[in-house]
Amino acid sequence: MKGARPALRYAKAILNLAKEQGNETLVNDNMKLIVDTIAGSSDLETMLKSPVIKAVDKRNVLTALFGDKVDNIVKGLFNLLQENKRMVMLEPIAKQYSIIYDYHKSMQVAKVTTAVALTKELEDKIQAKIVALTGNSASIENIVNPEILGGFILRVGDVQYDASISNQFNELRREFDNSHYIPQI
Repeated sequence: MKGARPALRYAKAILNLAKEQGNETLVNDNMKLIVDTIAGSSDLETMLKSPVIKAVDKRNVLTALFGDKVDNIVKGLFNLLQENKRMVMLEPIAKQYSIIYDYHKSMQVAKVTTAVALTKELEDKIQAKIVALTGNSASIENIVNPEILGGFILRVGDVQYDASISNQFNELRREFDNSHYIPQI
């Protein structure tokens, strides 16, 4: 991926600065806000990638958009990217920051595939299952896939736990296929 190494260097520098000031969690929340905002607005993404729009104008848009919602470190990042003419790297930097922040805090990301969106009660039960499987808690990312019919598929790192209805049907089908059951007529 083009620009991944510089994005990682920027993200590490921001994390170090945030750790010095003791607000790395706030900056992580800001970075997630930036990623979500860019992902939710194709116009903003296009504007940041456009070579026609000046870096100063891009920074002004970001400052107006995020204003007092973000920490001074993030505002400083806007200025630095404008000076270096690298505004297009804002989203990759924000994503990299979240990844290294999670690593720094020894947090894992658990991907949970369900047939319907998770409720708070279900998240708590899944968090308990994550602790039982891995020994650590993790942040939960919900993926909705109606094809699993019910239950859930949990993936944390290289561990996968499949408690879906479709998996149970497949196991039952394999059991019937492998048995030498001959129906009597």
